[in-house]
Amino acid sequence: MNYQFKKFENKNVRQEDKITITKSSSIGFPQRFYQDNNIKGFNYVVLFWDTDSSAIGINFSNNENEKNKFKILHSKLGYGGSIVARSFFRSNDIDVKIYYGRYVWEKVKLESGEELYVIKLQEHKK
Repeated sequence: MNYQFKKFENKNVRQEDKITITKSSSIGFPQRFYQDNNIKGFNYVVLFWDTDSSAIGINFSNNENEKNKFKILHSKLGYGGSIVARSFFRSNDIDVKIYYGRYVWEKVKLESGEELYVIKLQEHKK
């Protein structure tokens, strides 16, 4: 019998298609989300906030002239990426100790043509 084994090489890798908010005020893009959405091809993130729905909009960009961009920190080991968004959370009075966790996202298009990955914040369940 001929087997076609493939070595498992994803130990300790998040295979989630979610966006993460950490207690240290970062927004993480785990490996699966990062790969599926070609985040490697972007250098920056521009964030949007909708107070009424408690939603964060994330726009991936390469526009160096964007004044309010956040630099994407790409993992050198291919584990995904993240941004440090402390100023965004503080400016919008978002307590990351309450809203940290993994979020399912949806993609929406603004009238301006920008594509946003949107997550709706929910209090972390203990």
